[in-house]
Amino acid sequence: MTAFTFIEVTIDSGIGNIYLNRPRQYNSLNRAMVREIMQAMEQFDRDNHVQVIVIAGHGKAFSSGADIDEMAADSTVRLELLNQFADWDRIAQIKKPIIGSVKGFVFGGGFELALCCDLLVAAEGTEFSFPEINLGVMPGAGGTQRLTKLVGRTKALEWIWSAARITADEALTHGIINKIVQPELLIEETHKLATMLAHKPALAVRLIKEAVNKAVDYTLYEGMQFERKNFYLLFSSEDQKEGMQAFAEKRQPNFKGR
Repeated sequence: MTAFTFIEVTIDSGIGNIYLNRPRQYNSLNRAMVREIMQAMEQFDRDNHVQVIVIAGHGKAFSSGADIDEMAADSTVRLELLNQFADWDRIAQIKKPIIGSVKGFVFGGGFELALCCDLLVAAEGTEFSFPEINLGVMPGAGGTQRLTKLVGRTKALEWIWSAARITADEALTHGIINKIVQPELLIEETHKLATMLAHKPALAVRLIKEAVNKAVDYTLYEGMQFERKNFYLLFSSEDQKEGMQAFAEKRQPNFKGR
């Protein structure tokens, strides 16, 4: 793996872990840190030893959001030339499942990073918020779009306009997160979920992710056609043959990801 400055990465039993590692700054996201996150995700996506990617934060918070000190003096022209959100767009190209393990503050850009994950496990007491309006700006890395697709127009407007702090219970009720766990069990419970996915047939996991993501943007008919092609494609895999043979033989399948 590449040596990183602002994140820590490990690989454990098919799980590629990315830890945001600016705990004194509550893991605020500067541009270099975002670039490192994307590089680590892409390396894990290419690594045959990694089946699932987990992203978490060291310290008391997942992430308090963008590094405001870095952005305060920026101009429209500078932001356009930096094209800083191009790195965020790379997350959509990750084929393996991404699980977010969040706690404490999940604010601003940290909330946007969490919304990029496929599944989210949150510790009790976690709070989510888009406070950008109080700084005279707005979410810029997909927050208005992803939150609206999850919770609907009116709730998204309420939360983003008010900069309200969304509790873990509210996030669970509105489908933003998958599970709430006790803080001391956060990593353990996240890894249980990741381990379950790591033992599934990798090609099926990837193509299911691809099809579900298309459902967000496609019409029902277009999405069904896409789903059908992926369904047919899996019948070219060794895992499909093994899975169906194991079912007939009443034994556990031995999937190999091909």
